[in-house]
Amino acid sequence: MILGIGFADPLLVGLIALSLLLLLVLLGVRVVFAASTVGLLGLVELLGWSGAAGIVGTVPHSKSSTYALSVLPMFIFIGFLAFHAGMTRQLFVAARNWLGWLPGGLAVATVLATAGFAAVSGASTATSAVFARVAIPEMLRYGYDRKLAAGVVAAGGTLATLIPPSAIIVIYAIIVEESVGKLLLAGFLPGIFSALVYAAIIVAWAKMRPEQAPSVPASSWRERFTSLPGTFPVVLVVLIIISAIYSGWATPTEAGALGAAVVFVLALLKGTKLTTIRSSLMESAKLTAMIFALIWGVLIFVRFLGFSGIPEAFTSWIVSLDVHPMMIMIMILLAYAVLGMFMDAIGMLLLTLPVVYPAVIALGFDSIWFGIIVVKMAEVCLITPPIGLNCFVVNAVRPDISLPQVFKGITLFFVADVLTIIGLLMFPEIVTFLPDLLS
Repeated sequence: MILGIGFADPLLVGLIALSLLLLLVLLGVRVVFAASTVGLLGLVELLGWSGAAGIVGTVPHSKSSTYALSVLPMFIFIGFLAFHAGMTRQLFVAARNWLGWLPGGLAVATVLATAGFAAVSGASTATSAVFARVAIPEMLRYGYDRKLAAGVVAAGGTLATLIPPSAIIVIYAIIVEESVGKLLLAGFLPGIFSALVYAAIIVAWAKMRPEQAPSVPASSWRERFTSLPGTFPVVLVVLIIISAIYSGWATPTEAGALGAAVVFVLALLKGTKLTTIRSSLMESAKLTAMIFALIWGVLIFVRFLGFSGIPEAFTSWIVSLDVHPMMIMIMILLAYAVLGMFMDAIGMLLLTLPVVYPAVIALGFDSIWFGIIVVKMAEVCLITPPIGLNCFVVNAVRPDISLPQVFKGITLFFVADVLTIIGLLMFPEIVTFLPDLLS
């Protein structure tokens, strides 16, 4: 007994700490401070001051020096530089020229353009912010419903969490010690599948409510083909990253560095100012530092959980249940859906995976498949109230569209996400096909 609390059972200490952590998060304390503080106090209670200090003092260095984690700043820089270099509008123009004639064609074009930008950005909020400026004015000009226009941009931005390069996928890989390369490849087909489900539900809705999503005049074949060269930078970066990881001639970090170098050269060729590049570097550094700090804080709490025995106890309880494993998986996903209403995606995964992941593996589920399912749930969290971050971003960029309107606009896409998750549960090959080829 170090703090004078007097709890002899480590499991009881762990449960109390978990409850305290959730309370602090719900009260609005940032996850990094709540997790590190509770984790430190828990370690002091179980191991004493010297033992706790020894563990806590080594976490920042040991995790910062992890090679797999070095991919994060590369992917983040690619996204910010591609945004500032203006490589996004060309994507939307090309998608509009080719798909605008469809029912709800501008919204479909927005989804596919966001998917293309997601393949170089890896940041959902950046994707939503960019297309709130690019796509929403165009949709409103053709008479689209304001809620639908805002919803499609907020939902389209979430594709950046699945389609590589994805920071959240990398974080999952580091937490569960899985192959970063395989997980990045595993996210590609589900990301495309999710985008196609979005597009299909938009077309179906536009046929039922054509006044909310009118078609636009079809572009000529000349306009279609002349818009394609503008997509070359994005396509090139995507091909480099995917082919480098898939072929095995570069690690994810090396592929990210190569992709960043290509975007840098293309930005210079486009005449991007050095001040813009400096701004991209500064924003990348700030976001990287924020993510690293979050990882440090949560891993202190994870170390404490390991000593408390909660992951093992939870695993034993889950395995002992006389219920079909898929029913347990559905209950876990529902729990994530509820948590996502009150927590950001990265914090939610960092806090829950140390407890949930061992139980999921004990039930016989594939680690990579579960990772993509969980990341897809993190996508849903980005658009569900009250902490739907992408919805806040769209509202901030377009204050003329109120926040309630944005949240109403994502209803259609929440349904699409549910259908996507059902598809990934029923057909796990969508996730495992590319990683199995790599094996």
